[in-house]
Amino acid sequence: MTASRRFTPPLSSLTAFEAVARHGSVTDAARELDLTQSAVSRQIQKLENQVGGPLFERDRKRLHLTAQGETYAHEIRVALRQIQNATIALQTNPDGGVLNLASLPSFGTHWLAPRLPDFLRSHPGITLNMSTRFLPVDFSKENVHAAIQHGQGAWPHVEAVKLWDEQMLAVAAPELLQSADVTSLPRLQLETRPQAWGDWFTAQGLPEPGRPAMVVDQFGTMLRAAQAGLGVALMPDYLVAQNIDGESLVAVPGAAPVSIGAYYLVWPENAGDYPALAAFRDWLRVACADRL
Repeated sequence: MTASRRFTPPLSSLTAFEAVARHGSVTDAARELDLTQSAVSRQIQKLENQVGGPLFERDRKRLHLTAQGETYAHEIRVALRQIQNATIALQTNPDGGVLNLASLPSFGTHWLAPRLPDFLRSHPGITLNMSTRFLPVDFSKENVHAAIQHGQGAWPHVEAVKLWDEQMLAVAAPELLQSADVTSLPRLQLETRPQAWGDWFTAQGLPEPGRPAMVVDQFGTMLRAAQAGLGVALMPDYLVAQNIDGESLVAVPGAAPVSIGAYYLVWPENAGDYPALAAFRDWLRVACADRL
């Protein structure tokens, strides 16, 4: 323990450093921390002495992080956020912990939420808070323990476990498919999957039409638009399988599904042993084994 203290700066120094790094100003950091400017400056000097080099480049008006300082600031910001989360969890739920989870809107609404009662019955001491995100989470800036994201699994500063490959099905209202072949029909496209139709047409051995697709921002909107006959939609199988009833929605005949990415549970580096997250991760793996 004695040796490790050489590499563990005081929390007051780290808090001051993070605030100055964020503001680029000792004055603004001092105001936020309710300290004097000289007190903040001393903390920065103490930290630089301990790490053995400058963390900021100084000009007359602002402070700019060095390359080493930029890397250090990111790591410290994540660590301070973890301390904050641990304190909130202990205060609000000393018996089980709090799990703040971010999820893609459609995944959270249509797949995860109906299954969460099983998780909470198995872990009654855990308080789960869920929010939605369209884009990948920056764990250094948000009060989130984990997130469910779509992509190729290549996000910086996170660890991840793959849940499943997304399988996209082309579906439409029956009356729309009776009027023409799929290459001449209007299409519906999700804003965050701009390459989906190109990949789908390639998988079918068909040329992609030049006509642009109608863009929507959520799968729920796309589903209703497809049922209303506004166009052919590419929908994840887990969302649309129960809606393919032959009356309001049918699959494009003979079309193969296409995968353009996968769903992942992600969390900050070195934070995977947080008990509430570990419990949720283990439960989710089992739940995903029978996902449809």
